[in-house]
Amino acid sequence: MTGSRAEAAYARAITAFSTPTLDLLHGRFAPFVVASLTLLFNADRASVAVADAHAEMAEVLDELRAAGRDEDDRKLPSGSGRDVCRSWVRLGWLIQQIDDDVEVYRLSAHAVAALEISGRTGGGRTRVSNSRVRTLLDAVEHLSVSAEVDPVRRLSRLQAERDIIDAEIARIQESGHAVPVDDEELLEEAENVLHLARELPADFTRVAESLRAMQRDVVAHLRRDERPTSEVLREYLQRAQDVMQSTPEGRAFAGALRLIGDPERIDALTEQLRELLDQPFARMLDGSQRAELDAIARRVELGVEEVLAAQRRASHVITGQVKTHDPLRDRQIDDLLRDVIAGLHGWSEPATVVDPVRSMPLVDLGHLRQTTSDIRPPRAPAPLTDADDVDFLDHDTRAWGGPRYAELEEYVAGLGAEFDLAKAFRAVPDAARRPVDLLGLLEIAHRNGLTDGDGISTVEALRPDGTTRRFAFGTVIARSTKEDADE
Repeated sequence: MTGSRAEAAYARAITAFSTPTLDLLHGRFAPFVVASLTLLFNADRASVAVADAHAEMAEVLDELRAAGRDEDDRKLPSGSGRDVCRSWVRLGWLIQQIDDDVEVYRLSAHAVAALEISGRTGGGRTRVSNSRVRTLLDAVEHLSVSAEVDPVRRLSRLQAERDIIDAEIARIQESGHAVPVDDEELLEEAENVLHLARELPADFTRVAESLRAMQRDVVAHLRRDERPTSEVLREYLQRAQDVMQSTPEGRAFAGALRLIGDPERIDALTEQLRELLDQPFARMLDGSQRAELDAIARRVELGVEEVLAAQRRASHVITGQVKTHDPLRDRQIDDLLRDVIAGLHGWSEPATVVDPVRSMPLVDLGHLRQTTSDIRPPRAPAPLTDADDVDFLDHDTRAWGGPRYAELEEYVAGLGAEFDLAKAFRAVPDAARRPVDLLGLLEIAHRNGLTDGDGISTVEALRPDGTTRRFAFGTVIARSTKEDADE
């Protein structure tokens, strides 16, 4: 009997130590892994872009190697930041996924649990406090009341609770003040709150991972399914609609969501935490504890968001897979992937000679059309209307439009036989001294005839919004009319 109990206990211990959580804490590089994941992720940074994570891990490795940590007994892992992150994905400590078309890393539930254990162990003493024992007793009491089916006993419990509350109300009304609670007891309460809050991220991550696992299971079964399409549609569309109720973790989260999913409740929790940090006892907490207490509401909000995002993603993937389900095509893709993997394994063997691909295979286009459509060009477009016939929406629209050709041509006609284009532009009214009007003036000068000078001219154009821009160009001597140019 003893032997069987010892064997069972030993088997349970082996199973526990085979999980990624204890593997992370028990591994050779455990201090480095814990420190690095703590730097990469926090309550406000639940996911990190893959490229950013690789760069940050490279910086961490460089700093620790420069500090001589690579000479410690445990040493540091070899390779680049990318190599380290990829190995953590294989070990189950990081999850790689796509969020909003960006490839990101997230902590797995095992990594979150390991960081929680590490933080709790290194963050101070764990004591059997009045607050922690009372939390346990209250939980047992609530469980007992919830399980009670005898109406007489349940009414007796409720009456006792009401008597205690009525007595406290009467005492406060009579004395006019509440009995202050000792700061040491409040500190114990705060430490108990922090202890409970540290378990939340791992719980939320486990729910999200269970939804993702269910998604992979549904898709895998669908790809192998050979039943009639109608039967597959009925079963999996129903499962996609009830994705949150398909796992024990999902059902537990759905119950918790009714308590914490209300934004007003989250806002109230945030306000309560800020008020607590203003209390005198909060000065007894160290900086990390105060920051952790202040971030509880944010942790809850991010956890709920993570689970709901996983739920939406799972529903979308399952529904899309069901709609595009084609067993024949799926089997063809699976066979092709197996052939590719087998070929890659063959190439990786020692002394393997691989023939290079000297030309790409030709695509079988089938029978091409032998006739073409009408190659005659389409009709010419209708002529443009005169500028005078165009009705602009408003003055501001015209101000930002093209050159004022009519005004510029009338202005150029009064400048004499020849004129310096830069000087002429400086004298143009403000409404026609825009950058586009300078181009219009150059166009008119080119059409009428111009001569390039040896100097450099500079002008300042005025935009409709009042801003200016300076332009420099070779000196231009222009003629005012084309007839003059022809002479």
